[in-house]
Amino acid sequence: MQDQQFLESEWDYCLVLDSCRFDVFSEVYDDYLDGTLEKRRSLGSSTPEWAYRTLQGDLDIAYFSGNPFINGLGIPLNELKWGASCDYEWTATEHLAEIFDIWQEGWDDDLGTVPPESMTEAVEDHRDAIERRDRTVLHYMQPHAPYLGRGEGGKLTTIQKGIKRQGDKEEDDGGLLSSVGDKIRPKAESLLDGSSLAMKAGLILELDTVTALSKGTRETAMEYHEENLRIALEEIEDLVEELDGDVVVTADHGEAFGEEGVWEHHIETYIDPLMEVPWLEVA
Repeated sequence: MQDQQFLESEWDYCLVLDSCRFDVFSEVYDDYLDGTLEKRRSLGSSTPEWAYRTLQGDLDIAYFSGNPFINGLGIPLNELKWGASCDYEWTATEHLAEIFDIWQEGWDDDLGTVPPESMTEAVEDHRDAIERRDRTVLHYMQPHAPYLGRGEGGKLTTIQKGIKRQGDKEEDDGGLLSSVGDKIRPKAESLLDGSSLAMKAGLILELDTVTALSKGTRETAMEYHEENLRIALEEIEDLVEELDGDVVVTADHGEAFGEEGVWEHHIETYIDPLMEVPWLEVA
């Protein structure tokens, strides 16, 4: 299995599905897209690590980002309050020609995430940027939690508000969820020290708890993962018809559902469910 070779490969548009598992993608993609699928190895097991190791150099790329870790605020990853506790001295604005913060302009408060249709709308609104840049990346949040139409969690909302506040240098409290997260979540994570139980508890918050208790955490999470991947692919199926050039669909990293005691995804956690990603060259 070769490395992802994100920049070295030929493409005009690269559609990144955040946290997409290769095994799930391989089972469903051809319901929506035609093309040649390969399994490739990501350079990171989380978005900050993937960005730091992948997006290097002076890149003539228009980057449409649904993930707040890759943003146009000019804050290095290692200084982000919600930077996943990483030490990476990497700043998106130093490497990407243009960044469109879809995690802000396309955010849906009711869903607590960026729905895939927001990416389509952004492409339509910023076609001039696509035309003046060599390549374009569309970074979708799905199938990353929170799962559309499901669950009770608010992790992404907390990250989004935390990074936005830091970028704005404002002192507002960001609402109850952000306030609670600011004070409690870091302490809880420190006490639990990244244990399997802590990781699993974090995932359960993103699920419908009744379903998770009745069907099991892994089974429920896998079901939601596939469901949200299909939601994204359905939107992408229509969009690729409007894109003029070579299109690739891939992921920044995968997602773990209990393999080797790992749940969700974490920096520098090199297990197959996190490192194996799809690489689909759309026909």
